Amino acid sequence: MTPIMDLHNIDVAEFLAVLDTCEGNVFLVTTEGDRLNLKSKLCQLVGLTKLIEGGKIAEASVYCENKNDESKLFRFNFFGDTAEAKVG
Repeated sequence: MTPIMDLHNIDVAEFLAVLDTCEGNVFLVTTEGDRLNLKSKLCQLVGLTKLIEGGKIAEASVYCENKNDESKLFRFNFFGDTAEAKVG
């Protein structure tokens, strides 16, 4: 798998809402080499808390197993498009 995007200063609540709409596994890989499956709520809690600085994700790369998820997360990262995600 190749990274589909690097995350810098994104809205965490919106990102998690978009993740909830993904069909396949989505992995967050940190600069230290940690690999977290973000479909797991436990990994979201444990992994994102160490990456969050001031309410924004500092730096990480995202890898997807599902091509539709890649497209969805790319649109979110590039355009801020949350599509059918329920942000709240």
